[in-house]
Amino acid sequence: MSRSGNFFEDFRVGQTFRHATPRTITGGDVALYIGLTGSRVPLHCATPFARRLGYRGQTVDDLLVFNIAFGKTVPEISLNAVANLGYADARFIEPVYPGDTLRAVSSVIGLRQNSNGKSGVVWVRSRAFNQMDQEVLTWARWVMVEKADPAAAAPVSVVPELAAQVRPEALSVPPFLQLGEYDPTSAGGARLWDDYLPGERIDHPAGMTVDDPDHTLATRLYQNPARVHFDALAMKDSQFGRRLVYGGHVISVCRALAFEGLENALSIAAINGGTHSNPTFGGDTLYAQTRVLERWELPGRTDLGALRLRLIGAKNLAAEKLDRPQGEKDGKPQYHPNVVLDLDYTVLMPRRNR
Repeated sequence: MSRSGNFFEDFRVGQTFRHATPRTITGGDVALYIGLTGSRVPLHCATPFARRLGYRGQTVDDLLVFNIAFGKTVPEISLNAVANLGYADARFIEPVYPGDTLRAVSSVIGLRQNSNGKSGVVWVRSRAFNQMDQEVLTWARWVMVEKADPAAAAPVSVVPELAAQVRPEALSVPPFLQLGEYDPTSAGGARLWDDYLPGERIDHPAGMTVDDPDHTLATRLYQNPARVHFDALAMKDSQFGRRLVYGGHVISVCRALAFEGLENALSIAAINGGTHSNPTFGGDTLYAQTRVLERWELPGRTDLGALRLRLIGAKNLAAEKLDRPQGEKDGKPQYHPNVVLDLDYTVLMPRRNR
């Protein structure tokens, strides 16, 4: 019998999935990711730069780690998804290097059937580990999943409470990180942590068109088998009539576009929350805008700080023409129809007095 994935009625709170196919990340994966996104973060591009900061070498881009770990969870969690609804409490715990092997485990932490009886929302907590069984990443997400049998009994609703943000004291900072030799010219930008103010808005100038071959190859790189990204024939009968770009790749492209203006952001420490507010399709051109939400000092560090940022991704409309969510309806933010991403995340950045 061929595998069909889990439907909503197959899930139980407390259920644990140990996902298949551990993945060794190679230098080739890193190069391909750069080719598909244009990512320019020096820590992920240059071994000498990374070693000067105390790392043993070039690290794997945080979002490549996230997308590969996420891809591991799809066959059990979201193969029959209607939509991936959001993320919360994602923490990047240990650096990942080329040559490391990742595996993933997920636990069901919440269930709620939708009023139409045809689908429901599943909340999971997923964790990724390296070959030394060190936890490198953890995140929560919720996804709308179809029911195979609309007549199947609804489960008792359990909606987990998830933190609105990862607090500064919970951020993982490598204890070996040394910034005495940090050179901003390697990133191409002069602004450091001290130069950003809460409320500041950055309209990143570049746009990137994501063609069908680009996002198809990227989603294969992440080993994400969700049908909505690959099966054009099946998607002809969907509400969209065509394949969707995987939301994690939208995040990767928008983060790469946001490099200009945030050049000295060393790494992503956390994803506090995120919404894919509208679909992205092959041929759409993405733009990015950043709002600085908070500027945090870090316990025990005077050379390093954290910026909590809101990344707005838009399709086919330059970011400076957009505002943040345009009001609310039924308690939910209403977005401009061109806004495809609203991501609240935290980066680490050197301070001037290091």
